[in-house]
Amino acid sequence: MNQMTTRAAGAALITSEQAEAIRRALKSSLYPGASDDSIEMVLSYCQAAGLDPMTKPVHIVPMKVSTGRKNADGWDIKEDRDVVMPGIGLYRINAARTGQYAGCSEPEFGPTCTLEVDREVWVDGNNGRRQKITKPFQLTYPEWCRVTVRKLLGGQVVEFSAKEYWIENYASKADGSPNAMWEKRAFAQLAKCTEAQALRKAFPEAVGSQPTAEEMEGKDIIEGDAVRAERRPAAGGTITRQLPPEPEDTEQRRALYASLQEFAEVGMAEYQEVWGKLTKEQRQMIGTTGHEALKAVAERADAGGAEAVDEEVPL
Repeated sequence: MNQMTTRAAGAALITSEQAEAIRRALKSSLYPGASDDSIEMVLSYCQAAGLDPMTKPVHIVPMKVSTGRKNADGWDIKEDRDVVMPGIGLYRINAARTGQYAGCSEPEFGPTCTLEVDREVWVDGNNGRRQKITKPFQLTYPEWCRVTVRKLLGGQVVEFSAKEYWIENYASKADGSPNAMWEKRAFAQLAKCTEAQALRKAFPEAVGSQPTAEEMEGKDIIEGDAVRAERRPAAGGTITRQLPPEPEDTEQRRALYASLQEFAEVGMAEYQEVWGKLTKEQRQMIGTTGHEALKAVAERADAGGAEAVDEEVPL
């Protein structure tokens, strides 16, 4: 039977049935749950780079990407999109392909630190409804990691080292605590990010500048750049998120806050509806702390505790 043929990685000819079998294997085993369009992106990437897709050299990473449009309040409009990104394994493959890769050192870690934050968790309330509470959370992590990549140049081994800090790399939740991957693998995730940086220094022409999936774990892409929340160390070794400065407390701000509190005391739905109607300037007038305090009022109202709420305006 005369079958249509196509080209796979390495320019090898395969039949249409073989190509379809590869797609099914990728979707069911290597990238479960991925859409057909995302699988096609993987195949196109691998074909262009001469890679075998069955070795999973790239990852499908869901991202929030800026669309370049703004809503009525002037805020950037973002959309969820699957992005194909190389893994640290592909960096190693491309470095090895040059014939100059001479291996890398074991990761060297700096002193151990402790992150302490109040983590937000959902629990079952007394009335049977889910409610959010905060609990103390601690995590031990390395302050920094260093990895050295070796490259053969002119018959000699030249070393390229990279040093990365944990607080500049970890992906955090809204409360400042790390996401699941960075909590589970605090050392290993930093080691992968550091190795990727060292490989970029040693083999810029081979690995390129696109970040790895490990580096982008839990982060967004805004106009092609990774977005990391600003963080700073606080007293006693505690790590807190660095928030924007709060606005000046004025009579106008107090009046707006009091008006919003009336809606918050009814419940979250009512508060979110009125918050969505505020102008950008009004939201900035309330500030991050004020907004979070009002949401807490609304959450307590939904949980049946509205009668006990009496919040002061945060300064």
